[in-house]
Amino acid sequence: MSKIKPAKGSPYARILGVGGYRPTRVVPNEVILETIDSSDEWIRSRSGIATRHWASPQETVAAMSVEASGKALADAGISPEQIGAVIVSTVSHFKQTPAVATEIADRIGAGKPAAFDISAGCAGFGYGLTLAKGLVVEGSAEYVLVIGVERLSDLTDLEDRATAFLFGDGAGAVVVGPSEEPAIGPTVWGSEGDKSETIKQTVPWDEYRGADGGEKFPAITQEGQAVFRWAVFEMAKVAQQALDAAGITADDLDVFIPHQANMRIIDSMVKTLKLPEHVTVARDVETTGNTSAASIPLAMERLLATGAAKSGDTALVIGFGAGLVYAATVVTLP
Repeated sequence: MSKIKPAKGSPYARILGVGGYRPTRVVPNEVILETIDSSDEWIRSRSGIATRHWASPQETVAAMSVEASGKALADAGISPEQIGAVIVSTVSHFKQTPAVATEIADRIGAGKPAAFDISAGCAGFGYGLTLAKGLVVEGSAEYVLVIGVERLSDLTDLEDRATAFLFGDGAGAVVVGPSEEPAIGPTVWGSEGDKSETIKQTVPWDEYRGADGGEKFPAITQEGQAVFRWAVFEMAKVAQQALDAAGITADDLDVFIPHQANMRIIDSMVKTLKLPEHVTVARDVETTGNTSAASIPLAMERLLATGAAKSGDTALVIGFGAGLVYAATVVTLP
């Protein structure tokens, strides 16, 4: 018989607060057109994106995360010292080690929490949320800070007509804590590694080392049509599985917050899922661009801030991207 005492966690977990940070520089499509042969009309029709935010040198991954975290903590009514773990999802923190989560934890005054980074691309927020829920329920942390943050402008090839207009920068954060009732549903997640070549970094860091001055800095590239088909058809199935796992139907939803990859993908998923007209759909991509792991919490924060969604609403969130990986769950909004 084991001598280990059972953990004293909470029966359930919920999102208690949300915060977001968008860089001050707003970049319209006209700036993108300086380096690619395209048009504002083409970009809007293909992606729905009109503007995106790009970070200044001072708006680092850590700095943006600190700003978003402060708002999330205030929204939750939780002090930094109460945070037991900090989880950061990002693909654009260029130090392999140490994790940027440790710097963020220190800068917000969180004391000595567990702190680590995860790399799950655009599904990263869903992965972090699931880990946070497990920590709270298991009893390893009472409150967990989950951050999705990207500076994708650093990984954008401005001469690549297929991707130059897609990406933006920003940070979104949530505080996850105990709940007396279910407020974060089971997560439907997974990967399809046979499609890993469809979204990738052009040059691995080890190949870049020692390259001559003519070598381009690594950037993100993707096979647009293949990703579009996968996102629309396969991710709609995953979203439905998340609804089924939570024991609800599309009619029970108040809000749909998909990864803000592309307006056409969002609209196609809404149609495939047959979402009722009363469901509020996040379309933050129009003015924020694709911010990868930050896109869902940023979109959540904007919906709540503008009143398009309200506290207590039932929301389906789904992220998907490089890997290819995905994660979907149903949550109660803070």
